[in-house]
Amino acid sequence: MGYNLKVTIDKSSGFCFGVVYAIDMAEDILDHEEYLYCLGDIVHNDEEVLRLKAKGLRIIDHDKLHELKNEKILIRAHGEAPSTYELALNNNLTLIDASCPVVLKLQNRIKNSYDDDEQILIFGKHGHAEVIGLQGQTDGNAIVFQDIAELDNLKLPNKFTLYSQTTKSTDKFYQIKDELLNRGYDVKANDTICRQVSNRYGDLEQFVVDFDKIIFVSGKKSSNGKVLYDVCKKYNPKSYFISNVEEIDYSWFKSGDKIGICGATSTPMWLMEKVKAELETY
Repeated sequence: MGYNLKVTIDKSSGFCFGVVYAIDMAEDILDHEEYLYCLGDIVHNDEEVLRLKAKGLRIIDHDKLHELKNEKILIRAHGEAPSTYELALNNNLTLIDASCPVVLKLQNRIKNSYDDDEQILIFGKHGHAEVIGLQGQTDGNAIVFQDIAELDNLKLPNKFTLYSQTTKSTDKFYQIKDELLNRGYDVKANDTICRQVSNRYGDLEQFVVDFDKIIFVSGKKSSNGKVLYDVCKKYNPKSYFISNVEEIDYSWFKSGDKIGICGATSTPMWLMEKVKAELETY
């Protein structure tokens, strides 16, 4: 019927370098080997995972890892705990390490803090792959919290070192730091949020205000997807979250709408292009 939608993709959206690095590594290997194991989803985007599975990527969990011997395993951008590396040595597993350099640097800093007997708090999502790897640097002794309310019932030491998962909101991190200082704690705060993620807030703020509607494309499991979608909603209330083309609802649009498409650091550009093509045929 021809809605004549005018669709633009945000050019600063799409994979961050950590994800590009991991996917390039996987594709290079799959070009000349029939399969490659990957510990956990290579990226928090189901559509991209399906594309790579079709090329021979086999996603496994830690239970399955314990059963494997003499195989190659890809460590994804989120990184892993030291126990994974020990297991690999014991089971003669070759690790293809695609841990993001920003995450590796943070793991190192946390390990050094822990070795210096500092009490460690990590602002991060419980059970998130990156957070498990970070907590592993402290033999599981770091306190992980995703909301400051969780700390209300805990007996915290008077002095501690605060770190953050790399994809958390910078604003929220600084609010938490200030609140803990206000409560009288001696806090050594380390802003360890990846600037490839946080710089997108400003880019998105500027991008989304120019459109009638915003389609934000992201996997449901993506931590930074949630943060970035909140930024979209804040600056353009007519923002809609979808994970694939099937989730588009045409009742959102009216004829001649200007539509902006953006996504998370785990959203592939091909998926945003697919959404654009779909909207343009409507």
